[in-house]
Amino acid sequence: MDISTLGKIAVQGPDAAEFLDRVYVNGFAKLPVGRARYGVMLRDDGIVFDDGTATRVGGQHFFMTTSTARAADVMSRLEFLLDTAWPNLRVSVTSVSDEWAAMSVAGPKSRDILAAAFADLDVSNDALPHMGLLEGRYRERPLRIIRLSFSGERAYEIYVGATVGREAWCHLLDAGALFGLKPYGIEALGALRVEKGHVAGPEIDGRTTLDDLGLRRMEGKRSGFVGEVLGRREAFSDPERPRLVGLRCVEDGKRLRGGAILFRPNEPGQGHGLGRITSTTYSPTLDAWVGLGLLASSAAQEGAEFIAHYPLKGEAVRARVVSPTFLDPKGDWFHG
Repeated sequence: MDISTLGKIAVQGPDAAEFLDRVYVNGFAKLPVGRARYGVMLRDDGIVFDDGTATRVGGQHFFMTTSTARAADVMSRLEFLLDTAWPNLRVSVTSVSDEWAAMSVAGPKSRDILAAAFADLDVSNDALPHMGLLEGRYRERPLRIIRLSFSGERAYEIYVGATVGREAWCHLLDAGALFGLKPYGIEALGALRVEKGHVAGPEIDGRTTLDDLGLRRMEGKRSGFVGEVLGRREAFSDPERPRLVGLRCVEDGKRLRGGAILFRPNEPGQGHGLGRITSTTYSPTLDAWVGLGLLASSAAQEGAEFIAHYPLKGEAVRARVVSPTFLDPKGDWFHG
């Protein structure tokens, strides 16, 4: 999959790790060189702003990726914080989005494909574990392979100098032909990430908190990051606030729709309901329509059934609350 649209930012300087510790809710100061970490940023008011990864390329050099939609916003935010909140930090942030072409190879045979495409590199599990970084050269251009997954499958993100991006793409397709490698698009990725329970734009919509999305554990016992104080407001602990749930359609021949409002079965489909569906997909593996939603915590018990009302089409479908991780809950597929 072409992932060149992701935002890419070089964070460099003696205080680069300290800077990321303040920007993300989870810590990066102790991240070893050659390792990547998923991170979440908050706005000043404690609402989730964006998610992405940061990879430690060197002791004072991190390679940050952002969501496509928020690439410019995150870059502007980082510059603003350095100019106004922490001008004493010795850090530079540089957008390198146009310098790197990027593509993701995912699936059970992804390692075999990389080994065939880059025969001079060791892509074994020991050399390139999950959340690891491997650097090399391709056509005399810098090459970075970061092993991380947003699809639930074993996956690798491959970054190469933009001038040879198309050539690298074709090279991967040729090397992967014997393994059945096929390009896939954003809708396929969306289906995979919903099955895995990964939050994305429909869930990070400017209204949700760490608790809402089940990400509070990332914070641990840390303090001093943007959004920490206001993120602990009493209103954000209200038991009626929505939290992330999985939903499965329980009516044959019907589907779930993003934006549908969730009501108890004995309540009329009027008003704001108890929550909403944020993302849906048909799961070929489960042979069912599944989705992610935000449902009032007091009502979000697994096994409970709700009516998903979609007023634009006058549809009402029964859905059952399940775990938001529909497949491989232990993560065996992308480890090893």
